[in-house]
Amino acid sequence: MRFLKSQLLFIAGLLFIVLFPIKNITAALETSNTVSMDTIQTPVETKPSVVVHFHLSGTITESSVDDALGLTAGQITSLRSLTGLLEKAGKDDDVKAVIFTFDSLSMELGQIEELRNSINQFRRTSKKVYVHTEDIDNFIYTLLSTADYIAMAPQSMLWLTGLYSESVYIKDLLEKIGIEADFMQMGDFKSAAEMLTQEKPSDAANENRNWLLDSLYDSLVSMIAQSRGKTSDEVKSLIDDGPYLADEALQKGLIDAVQTRHEFIEKVVNSIEGKVVVNNRYGQKQKAPINIVSPLSIFTILGEILNPPQPVQKDSIALIYVEGTIESGYNTPSLLGLAGGVFSGDIQKAFETAAKDDSIKAVVMRVNSPGGSALASEVILNATELIKGKKPLVVSMGDVAGSGGYYIACSADKIYADEVTITASIGVVGGKLATTDLWDKIGVNWVDYKRGNNADLLAGFDKFNQSQREFMTKYMQETYDVFKNHVVKGREGKLTKPIDEIAGGRVYTGKQAKALGLIDEIGGLEQAIGYAASQVMLEDYEIRVIPEPKDFVTMILEEYSGQGERPSDITLQRISNLFDNDQTAQFLYEILKQLEPKRAKALYNALLRVELLQKENVILMMPFDMIYH
Repeated sequence: MRFLKSQLLFIAGLLFIVLFPIKNITAALETSNTVSMDTIQTPVETKPSVVVHFHLSGTITESSVDDALGLTAGQITSLRSLTGLLEKAGKDDDVKAVIFTFDSLSMELGQIEELRNSINQFRRTSKKVYVHTEDIDNFIYTLLSTADYIAMAPQSMLWLTGLYSESVYIKDLLEKIGIEADFMQMGDFKSAAEMLTQEKPSDAANENRNWLLDSLYDSLVSMIAQSRGKTSDEVKSLIDDGPYLADEALQKGLIDAVQTRHEFIEKVVNSIEGKVVVNNRYGQKQKAPINIVSPLSIFTILGEILNPPQPVQKDSIALIYVEGTIESGYNTPSLLGLAGGVFSGDIQKAFETAAKDDSIKAVVMRVNSPGGSALASEVILNATELIKGKKPLVVSMGDVAGSGGYYIACSADKIYADEVTITASIGVVGGKLATTDLWDKIGVNWVDYKRGNNADLLAGFDKFNQSQREFMTKYMQETYDVFKNHVVKGREGKLTKPIDEIAGGRVYTGKQAKALGLIDEIGGLEQAIGYAASQVMLEDYEIRVIPEPKDFVTMILEEYSGQGERPSDITLQRISNLFDNDQTAQFLYEILKQLEPKRAKALYNALLRVELLQKENVILMMPFDMIYH
């Protein structure tokens, strides 16, 4: 106990050091959260109409991050919390309209479609949605175009230029450092390893990508056309002639006004009868002010973190997030919560919890994953069987739910996806990297000793010999057959084509997948939750995220006190970062991030895939990563 107290004091001291230099923090925190953006003062005796203001900035994530100390500075927002606030505002009689402003936002296509649908749902309450923005690109315009009123700041640019994507190939890079990739695939379209083995896509991969891009482009065009009262051909013509300065965008009917921020606010206020205030913190919990004069006040905050109010347990829908590359084992905490990726042990435990808890009546699994380990995917699929027959299991697909991401979803009672979700990719990739030339280049010699014909099967010194290649091919074929059988069984009576005509590594959008019977409905997370609730006749229920998000301080204290669920599994950071131990590589990567951030991310993901391939050898992974401009 004395040790734990000393650790608490240490953490409190660190937090105080971080928080102390913040100027005027007491005044800032004591300021009312219902403040206007240069808004009109309202008499106390008159209840004003409320306009809710959402500023879109930072990163939109799938799963929520517990950030009790505000370490993310509001730059990480979960999609569901944002759509939930919109739904709440729609039902709030005091709220008359919503304003969206924007600076820099990282969102995926599937998230854009779901947030857009949520905005449309808000508009169906006869309340207005107003947008004021500066420069925006294709995707953010697709999101915000559904508003009732769009204003751009003078001299802003609408970068409506179409859909451009790139895929990275690192065969030449590997060869330069003496690595030769030796991989096989099950399915002509299963091109996940081509980035390692070729300089450009194969004909099958090229065909698949163009078909996919056509569908995505048509969906974006259709959304814009629907919002702005134009035909698809008119929108395509506008895209071909883009981009546009704000005045040109107004002339083309793409926006409704060119206004300064002050002019925009005046427009919104004047469009609503009576007195108006703008709420910039709608639905957010007030934090207790920190008394800088009394450093001991930090212990009050720690007490709130360590002893949060216990929610009343009532009938609930469990929400399990599967976000990122699928790997075996358990996740580990970092400063912002957990390390990237999704781990089969954590998901298995989540399903066990949901199966045992009588207050949980149904389960929704939100999948936003390009796949990963075949073994880990099988573990998660088997975990879903704990629910089958006991409680409804509904899957909601995010931006991508392909390969292993589809594998784990295929046996659900109902599958929802967005039109622009990337899914399927039913196929298998397997192999290894031969590194002999790399060691030769740096003057390192290895002497090998072998007992057993295939003792070196997965060793990286050389490519597969013929008998090993035959073994790996047989192993991969069995994995591929299992994958196809899972799909046939899980989608029994729903597939519109024979499985071999659907599989082969082919990738589809949600719209295409529905036509093939791979999913059931076009819709987002809220639709999936609503369907799950309807299956168990729930009207008054809560959503329980499993596992429950924990803040960083709680995880540290659990480790020190031995109270964590798996104390031996918890470390403070993950070490599988390919750039951590090489200062030169780290330096080059940092330069790339500044010059070409999207390409740098794609390269980084490609190298992470190399790491996964080395660990797993046989994987269920999307055939390609595409970056969009």
